[in-house]
Amino acid sequence: MKTGNVYLVGAGPGDPDLITRKGARLLRQADVVVYDRLIPFELLEEARPDAELINAGKQPTRHRLAQTDINVLLIERALKGKDVVRLKGGDPFIFGRGGEEALACREFGIPFEVVPGVSSAFAVPAYAGIPLTQRGISSAFTVIAGYEDPAKSVSSINYEAVANIGGAIVILMGVKNLPAITQQLIEQGLDANTPAAVIEWGATAHQRAFIGTAERIAAIARQTEIMPPAITVIGEVVRLREAGVAWFDLLPTTVIDRELNPAPA
Repeated sequence: MKTGNVYLVGAGPGDPDLITRKGARLLRQADVVVYDRLIPFELLEEARPDAELINAGKQPTRHRLAQTDINVLLIERALKGKDVVRLKGGDPFIFGRGGEEALACREFGIPFEVVPGVSSAFAVPAYAGIPLTQRGISSAFTVIAGYEDPAKSVSSINYEAVANIGGAIVILMGVKNLPAITQQLIEQGLDANTPAAVIEWGATAHQRAFIGTAERIAAIARQTEIMPPAITVIGEVVRLREAGVAWFDLLPTTVIDRELNPAPA
């Protein structure tokens, strides 16, 4: 039997229209679709009626499937001759564990391709009216994972470098650890009054964004009951949201969709 192919496809950050043409084409052709919790679920309507749809979604405290089980699932289906789309929120290689899945496919001789997706790291700030770079304000941006506990004895993140490199700082998946992360950044040299924003369910009809400072943004997130998925942006570019770049909030369909569709659980 001919071995099937595995396609690691980035679904984009929330707006289903942001998937690439190649990603959408492969999704329509797939025998099996293994999808994550944060994909735009409208995309599943693009799958073939006879396609096997498997929810491998992970939540911060509960995993539907462990990563090793997902790897085995991809390999097993491909060895049966199935073409498998692994549909992942954002981009498969940006905190998406796509590299682990690619290595598992390589180990078992499974042909695979990677289809990059629009990353939430820059798309969610864009939908909140925050350009990560702006002439005269920000010439660089740094993206860090927020799920690592910065209080542990050895961190893989150099907070001193992040605090002092300049430009914007983007913190992904950092709601729970936001107080400790911002404290670390301020202790390492970040101005406590640097503008900051926290954005919940970015690039969806349920998007909420709140503005504060690096020192206050964790408290604001707590007071407004921000829940994952959420992204925090720290930097002078945050001011551009209130200066008039907050385009998505002004779309009438956003308000309508919020009323008709409850936020995902």
